[in-house]
Amino acid sequence: MTRKIIDISMELNNMTPEWPGDIPYSYELSVTKEQSGSVNIGKLQTSTHIGTHIDAPFHYNEQGLKTHELPLDVYLTQAQVMDVSGLEKIALSDLKPLEKNVEAVLLKTVSWLDRSKFPQKWPVFDESIAKWMADNGVRLLGVDVPSVDPETSKELPMHQAMNRQQRFILEGIVLDEVSEGVYQLVALPLKIKGGEGSPVRAILYT
Repeated sequence: MTRKIIDISMELNNMTPEWPGDIPYSYELSVTKEQSGSVNIGKLQTSTHIGTHIDAPFHYNEQGLKTHELPLDVYLTQAQVMDVSGLEKIALSDLKPLEKNVEAVLLKTVSWLDRSKFPQKWPVFDESIAKWMADNGVRLLGVDVPSVDPETSKELPMHQAMNRQQRFILEGIVLDEVSEGVYQLVALPLKIKGGEGSPVRAILYT
């Protein structure tokens, strides 16, 4: 049986926008094959929250789990894509009926159209979604925008709601061409000791 893989990751390149004020992404060859006589070697500089990434709870809670402590099965699981496009605020009533054995919900807002620019705004996610997730055994929330909270927020109400319910966050996924339905999700973070987040290569497969 052929496995269909859907890449839902943002491409990382020198045009990938960083969070305003954060470290820009850059990649270059620090040593060429001609220089070394054998191999090319690259130099990478970036934020841990560039492109498609996960937030470790330590990002918004001093006592939260760090990246190397995260339970990996959260990011290797069955996910349901729900289309909530066209909304300025996404509430519980906007979510679709949850399918069986789903442990991750990926919300398709289609509100970040030009991925070479940081968006000026995106939908607000109602905090009640976090409690609904806990009540229904959903451990991971994925969104196709830079954050589950607005750029200007300092209180981070959605992050904190997720923290209270011990739920996990995946941000910056690309769902523009993905249909609603149930998929297998892989979005494993790097094993960064003491980290507060990590870029991921996120894929869906059927």
